[in-house]
Amino acid sequence: MSDSEGQQVDSHPGFDATHRGVTFRRHDLTGAVFDDTWLTGARFRNVAMKGARITGSQVVDVVITGDVEGLVVNGVDVTEFVEAELTRREPDRVKMRPRTPAQFRAAWDILERRWAETFERAGRLDPELLHTRVDDEWSFIETQRHLVFATDSWIRRALLGDPSPWSPLDLPHDDMGDIPAVPRDPDARPSLDEVLALRRDRMTTMREVVDGLTDEQLAGRTTPVTEPGYPESRDFLVADVVGCIINEEWQHHQYAIRDLAVLESGREA
Repeated sequence: MSDSEGQQVDSHPGFDATHRGVTFRRHDLTGAVFDDTWLTGARFRNVAMKGARITGSQVVDVVITGDVEGLVVNGVDVTEFVEAELTRREPDRVKMRPRTPAQFRAAWDILERRWAETFERAGRLDPELLHTRVDDEWSFIETQRHLVFATDSWIRRALLGDPSPWSPLDLPHDDMGDIPAVPRDPDARPSLDEVLALRRDRMTTMREVVDGLTDEQLAGRTTPVTEPGYPESRDFLVADVVGCIINEEWQHHQYAIRDLAVLESGREA
């Protein structure tokens, strides 16, 4: 374990248990070395592991979910295999990387259809289950609140110029610091109907945006919003802003249907 650059900190003989169960949040461990260290049962969430090297280690029953690029296991680059298998399971996945206006519209068609089916599926569950976290990930309701926040921030604010588009039920990502202008109420418990009213409203906004996209717009940049909020006051490539929502919707839909399956089965969340 390293407290500062170049400093080595050794435990006492045997294993020092003082860090068991500790949560490390917003720590910069760039370049740190973990040697003869137990990470059994450790959870890594929202971490950047670019350039990480794991050698001489036991990697057993490890689950990795995230953006995987350049993953080499025992000398074998498995990145393309993983990508191919994910695409085999979800052929629509490749359509979530749109480049043209028509491709953006096609991607949004898919997302609208899938979410409509999933909203109906969620509505058949005990309402209390929709506030249940599976494996400590966001609940179904929290996921919908976050997607409202994402659309408010990137579409209504960054793209359309509304300086304060948020609903009190917007839920920012956990690793975003508090911003006075942006609501954050992690304890709110809206009903499914309440949160879906917001979702459908924001999805309508997104539909209007993609339907009006042109090649010139996609190649252009947004006009900075000067008022405090999120994202920061600067310009962005329009293709990146709209593409961000396509990616957010796809990824969180995958998480939502995964967790709904657990809730439907009655397995322990």
